[in-house]
Amino acid sequence: MPPEPIRGWEFQDAAKDWRVLSTSGVGSWFAATSHRDGAALLRRIVGLRADDQVAGSMQPNVDLRGSGVQVWIPVPDTRRWTTADLALAQAISAVARELALTPDPSVPQNLEWGIDTDDKTTLLPFWQALLGYEDTEYDDLLDPLRRDPRVWFYPATPRPLRDRIHFDVSVPAEIAEQRVAVARRFGGNGHWAPADGEVLLTDAEGNEVDYVPADGVDDGLETADWRLPFGGMVFYPTRNFEQSVDLAEEVAAVADEIGLPLMIDLRPAGVMIDTGKDQWEDARFGETARRVQQTAQDKGLTADPNRLRFVQVCIDAVDIAPVREFWRAVLGYRNDPRGFVTDIYDPRRLNRPMIFQQMDPNDTARREQRNRIHLDVYVPDDQVAARRQAALAAGGRYTRDDGGTIADPEGNEVDIGKAIADPPT
Repeated sequence: MPPEPIRGWEFQDAAKDWRVLSTSGVGSWFAATSHRDGAALLRRIVGLRADDQVAGSMQPNVDLRGSGVQVWIPVPDTRRWTTADLALAQAISAVARELALTPDPSVPQNLEWGIDTDDKTTLLPFWQALLGYEDTEYDDLLDPLRRDPRVWFYPATPRPLRDRIHFDVSVPAEIAEQRVAVARRFGGNGHWAPADGEVLLTDAEGNEVDYVPADGVDDGLETADWRLPFGGMVFYPTRNFEQSVDLAEEVAAVADEIGLPLMIDLRPAGVMIDTGKDQWEDARFGETARRVQQTAQDKGLTADPNRLRFVQVCIDAVDIAPVREFWRAVLGYRNDPRGFVTDIYDPRRLNRPMIFQQMDPNDTARREQRNRIHLDVYVPDDQVAARRQAALAAGGRYTRDDGGTIADPEGNEVDIGKAIADPPT
């Protein structure tokens, strides 16, 4: 019997560990005590996908960390999951329990960037070029690997002053210049001269991005596959999910043996291995990079630097402490313990960090202008109310009487919502 389509709420009702999110799909988090313990679940998923009950199911996207595994069943092109996808999710949950991995469906979330514009036809290709994203039939931009935030555009009247939000983006140096040249054809401005420390670009309406070219590791051929876009990063294309799991298992063992936590993300196109922001500065990175590269090369894999990208959101604030606390509450993040930075970060390292920069308190007009950029945070439907309440308790306020958009203490906006329709009553 062929798989039958099912709705998101039907999926959640039948698979209690899983939650429907926005562009990522339906997912769950399974806590573990090491990379290798999490990798054991990946190996079992290989076997599950050979079962007739899950024939035709989507290949899962997997984010392996030292503290657990996040598994996503992606949104199909048809926009509807099937009973085969549901069977796979149920089987993964059962196997996770056998492996003593603890499910926590409250963990998955998506962060998205919204840009107000009256000229989407110009802005969209600018951002697509710099990010290396896909343009979709829904007129938004998506990371082909579904690791970084979706970007969407909303019709609005132009607002001329500088925003209080901008983005940092870093890609390998060998592709940065070409992407900047394409972006300039779509209204990109700015004196981009990285050798002189000039990396700021703006789109046709003044939205800003610091576009940073990333060099390789200056440590000889043994680490030549790696690049340093704010962290150590390498991507290896693979033939199939099983080959990805083969590589992930060995990388997990390296991470545990050396003691350097890694982000190991499996996608249909291959495996991304990432230290996370600034962690390449750890003294253990050199040995980790050498051993990971040797492992991949022993398997006949060749690195592809075109897939690498780092992104983060930067918010300008007059009084950083309360603004930072607001966004920490909104995102469920932690403050970076380093006293010389303002970063907040995802404790499970599943989502990108955010930073805060000092703003001139005398820049009154810019402070009063509503941003062109705002953020959307999608969380599981049973977490929306609590997350909104946390935002309000941290100094946020609703911008309308009927609720919805919440502004931080200095007016930067966020929508906290769900991505699943309510079941019929």
